[in-house]
Amino acid sequence: MLTSPSRPAELRVAVIGAGFGGIAAAIELRRRGFSDVTIFERSDGPGGTWWDNRYPGAETDAASHLYSYSFAPYDWSRTHVRQAELQRYLEHVVDRFGLRPLIRFGTAVQNLTWDAERAQWRLRTADGTERDFHVVVSALGMFGKPRWPDWPGLAEFQGPVLHTAVWDDRHDLTGRNVAVVGTGSSASQVVPTLAPSVARLTLFQRQPGWLLPKSDRDFTARERRLYRSHTLQRLNRLRLYLLQERREWRGALFRPGHRINTRARERALAYLEKVFAGRPDLKAALTPDYPFAGKRAVVSSEFYPALLRDNVTVVPRAVLSCTPDGLVDTAGVRHRFDAIVLATGFEATEYLSSVEVVGRDGRTLRETWAGEPHAYLGMMTPNFPNFFMLYGPNTNGGLIVTNLERQSRFISRELSRLVRTRRPSVEVSEAANQRYNDWLQRKINATAFVQGNNYFAVKSGRVVTQWPDNATVYGALLVALRWWGRWRVPQQHRS
Repeated sequence: MLTSPSRPAELRVAVIGAGFGGIAAAIELRRRGFSDVTIFERSDGPGGTWWDNRYPGAETDAASHLYSYSFAPYDWSRTHVRQAELQRYLEHVVDRFGLRPLIRFGTAVQNLTWDAERAQWRLRTADGTERDFHVVVSALGMFGKPRWPDWPGLAEFQGPVLHTAVWDDRHDLTGRNVAVVGTGSSASQVVPTLAPSVARLTLFQRQPGWLLPKSDRDFTARERRLYRSHTLQRLNRLRLYLLQERREWRGALFRPGHRINTRARERALAYLEKVFAGRPDLKAALTPDYPFAGKRAVVSSEFYPALLRDNVTVVPRAVLSCTPDGLVDTAGVRHRFDAIVLATGFEATEYLSSVEVVGRDGRTLRETWAGEPHAYLGMMTPNFPNFFMLYGPNTNGGLIVTNLERQSRFISRELSRLVRTRRPSVEVSEAANQRYNDWLQRKINATAFVQGNNYFAVKSGRVVTQWPDNATVYGALLVALRWWGRWRVPQQHRS
């Protein structure tokens, strides 16, 4: 006979991923008394994306005080934290909250299958080990699978091919002739870092992106002393939060024609004019022909100046193919290189691509989505009971860590309700999911997200990654729609 846990400690919870999301979820669950939590992490340490992304120059676009947990202030050295310091921070949080014994490092989850008779998930890892859990929380996010080009001949290139998402630091590029492919956020960081040490750097640009200056710097000694006061750090966090929320309120930053979007566009164009006043060729090549926010805006104060270096060349064309000693661009021009750096990003729309998830009706999550990932509040999908996603479909926005904390609270409250009511499972109804996503897509269709060549959309054109408003609105929906009982369909089995 099916039984339901009567106390939080009896509920077995699996968390997949030990990045920002998985760590936040585990801390919140334990805070609410759910002590039987196991975190599965395929890498050898915590950090998720920030464990993997170790390319030269890797750092956050968001301010350090925003790109950290509200409940775990830290003595940051910079306004925008670099990868190594961020990794130390996450290690610090893991140890401070006693999570390390809960994490199974080097353990990739391969399959999840819902057992309706027992109302539990059967979880299988890559080594064949199987365990049962009442609840599964996926914290895999959207930046777990690097995007590799499908150029003919890439496998025959004789030099090192390095991807920013899986950087191999055994290769020394000093004094070499290097190609960098891509002009997004990772390229904007790796190019200024590599350019001073390589003999020549050639940047291939398929399409220019909008860029705003970053103004990142080290904190002064006085600032660091002040921000060691957690109260002052939280006040600064609130200030930064309100500034960003104002820009994104009702999607203002993302809507062409809105004064905030127009102001950002004008600021980007003014910065282009300032840096490339003496290089009209570069200015023309780097000016986008689509609305601001049509692609994820790059934030950097070092990228444009690096392109003015004597040893840096910009090729405003995509790569067509690869040869044993270089690349061929779409104009047919051959270029010779010693090494290739791929700043080509991630397969961001392929949520949970590394895990097969089989739901209540025997269909996989991939089959259910049919190429268009979608979820209620980005977290729940019909016919997948007791399965939650952090940083799931249509939750990508400016305040990621804040959203992850709020999502973790949503999950812990739902699980507390399950235990309190002795119901073994919870899921969202088809009607609620459809209604929410129809509303969401109407909001998205009013933004520039649908007007750019970006990683936001799948082949059908549906935008599946982006949230079209600010974090406050998303947080309010997490609270409001959780209490709207008809949006949930808890299974009625009792012990």
